Amino acid sequence: MKKMLLASLVATGFAYANQPQTFTNSNTTLHTYEFTNTYDLVVPKGAAGQTNLWVPLPFDSDYQNVKSIEFEGNYDKAFITENNQYGAKTLYANWNDKAEKRLLKVKMVVQTQDREYGKTGGLSQYQMPEKIEYNIDVQPYLKATDHIKIDGIVKEFADKIVGNETNPLKKAALIHQWIVKNMERDNSVLGCGDGDVEKILTTGVLKGKCTDINSVFVALARAVNIPAREIFGIRLGAAPKMSAYSATAFGSAKDGVANVNGGQHCRAEFYLAGFGWVPVDSADVAKMRLAEKKSVDDKETQAVANYLFGNWEANWVGFNHARDFALYPTPELTPLNNFGYPYAEVGGEPLNSFNAKEFGYEFISKEIQ
Repeated sequence: MKKMLLASLVATGFAYANQPQTFTNSNTTLHTYEFTNTYDLVVPKGAAGQTNLWVPLPFDSDYQNVKSIEFEGNYDKAFITENNQYGAKTLYANWNDKAEKRLLKVKMVVQTQDREYGKTGGLSQYQMPEKIEYNIDVQPYLKATDHIKIDGIVKEFADKIVGNETNPLKKAALIHQWIVKNMERDNSVLGCGDGDVEKILTTGVLKGKCTDINSVFVALARAVNIPAREIFGIRLGAAPKMSAYSATAFGSAKDGVANVNGGQHCRAEFYLAGFGWVPVDSADVAKMRLAEKKSVDDKETQAVANYLFGNWEANWVGFNHARDFALYPTPELTPLNNFGYPYAEVGGEPLNSFNAKEFGYEFISKEIQ
């Protein structure tokens, strides 16, 4: 009797009230890179004592996978550790004060996938929960740090930008759009910038590099109760998709090989309860505008801005989300603002991480698939 009733319901079309739903994998194009770091550390004149080096290493996630890490050198001691507040994977090496050379070579093979939640329609499946709850792994990314203030002027800006909007996805989009419209890239800034959001908003100098601009996104999002974080990493080569808008802004290579000494790049992401982490890169919109001399309203600027909300091209690998934290073993300079560049000290004096020649490093990336 039960079987007959079920068959009758199916035949008359009443068995299912809704149409079948299809969920697409939003991690798309696969890239594989061999990424080699070569260090021959330069000891500043007058410096003496033990040399300590901390090298940021890539993490594993659903969109990037570390296939192998090999290292060799003339160090006294070297090991990989995640013993820090953020679990930032680190290769630590040291040399005694008698060392004539300080050599280290690190070779990694990493696979990355483009994250395209917007392009594949994944974001359209987001539904705002009636009650938003963030799990304990996400909650730290609602909090302030020394460089990511979320009260005072930051909160004032955030509230003004989002207005009465309550949907977290729409609030994040409003913040991204505000940054695209109001912030510019400044190539004179050292490294990737220091990402001091309170200073940026207080001075009204809405310029900087990737850490500055994407830290503004992170702070404004946290200020309106959206978990958000920077991801510090490095570009590894050409960007086939985004090169349609700029041949240089998003990364480049020759025959699949790139010197990426200056390829460090900070991205960002925000968290939607019930959905997950969503990629965003407001800073690269500003970089493309400067490189190509485009206005905010230019159709290509808007195309890039639309893509970089919910999507990333993965000619880049992420190292960590760490801000204002202590490396392990603990260096003389602590806390460290962020960890996108290698960090080293000789006798407690830091080397210049932002200058490859002064520091003594070379980064070569080769796309192997």
